Amino acid sequence: MSVWDEVVGQGPAVRVLTRAALAARRGTTGMTHAWLLTGPPGSGRSTAARAFAAALACEDPAEVGCGRCPGCRTAVAGSHADVTVFSTEHMQIRREDVEPLIATAQRRPSVARWRVIVVEDADRLNQTSGNVLLKTIEEPPAQTVWLLCAPAVDDVLPTIRSRARHVPLRVPPADAVAELLVRRDGIDPVMAAFAARAAQSHVGLARRLARDEGARIRRREVLRLPQRVRGVGDAVVAAGELVEVAAEEAGASTTERDARERAELLRALGADGSATVPPAVRAQVRQLEEDQKRRARRHQTDVLDRALVDLLGLLRDVLVLQLGAPVELVNGDMTTDVRAMAAASTAEDTLRRADAVQLARERLAQNVAPLLAIEALALSLRPPGRDE
Repeated sequence: MSVWDEVVGQGPAVRVLTRAALAARRGTTGMTHAWLLTGPPGSGRSTAARAFAAALACEDPAEVGCGRCPGCRTAVAGSHADVTVFSTEHMQIRREDVEPLIATAQRRPSVARWRVIVVEDADRLNQTSGNVLLKTIEEPPAQTVWLLCAPAVDDVLPTIRSRARHVPLRVPPADAVAELLVRRDGIDPVMAAFAARAAQSHVGLARRLARDEGARIRRREVLRLPQRVRGVGDAVVAAGELVEVAAEEAGASTTERDARERAELLRALGADGSATVPPAVRAQVRQLEEDQKRRARRHQTDVLDRALVDLLGLLRDVLVLQLGAPVELVNGDMTTDVRAMAAASTAEDTLRRADAVQLARERLAQNVAPLLAIEALALSLRPPGRDE
């Protein structure tokens, strides 16, 4: 199985990256030392970056990115000595996050020909961390390759994007995502097709929807939000419930990890047998707790943002019916609800609601308190003329 098999629906990008990896192996051209892979959520930016890293580490003389050799397998698994994958759990990538990556970039590769550093969420670089990274990208070590991932070119600092080769990715077709779920995960074809459409071709989310009934139930509750909100009281209650569910989901996914990290820190500091935290290590424990709180906040924001993307998909379906566009609905399982919403409002109302959802996403990205952002959105979802 080639490392490119899971880069779904990205033929043009795969061809560019494959040719670059092949040229780098043959030494026929100078290697581009900084790449910028962009694409909307679900396009597989990180998957493509990891596949490219594996292709650069591939040891098969006949194929670039064979997926079978030790270089490919360890690169994809994240254990290759010369491939570093960085992703942040904070709202921004900080200076202290970038400095270890720069130190790693200065070292010569130990096994492969190239040292590859993948930076997921490069759009989260702030001015300080971006400027720290810029020097290395401007004057990279001869055998280091940076792979930066971001939703769009404009999301990356201009000084960095001007020094990287851009490879755009697109949202893959839903049928290609469904085929991958069937082939790779053994999911029933009907469920796979539903999940691929509902996730708007986001492979990871489609897989989760196909396997987790709870995720499907939560998604349906989010999509019923516009119909539930009839007045101010409904809006406040619905917003509170959505934020609470997001917080619970974030907590459920981080509680076990938080406890393990705390235990490992206390053990490393020689304080694992103490009933209370000794004064000498309280500063380190406090720092860990602050990092864990920021991670939980990031996770909650991500959960809410995904819910808002689902809501945008619903409003898109409503607009499709209102305008009579000859395209397939994302939420085909909710056709009755979509028709009811389309009949009860105008296209202008739907666009106004979609703008409100997008504004809520922007506010969450700007660190606005989740409850305030979602309450403002819920108020905007009220039917026209309902101000009470």
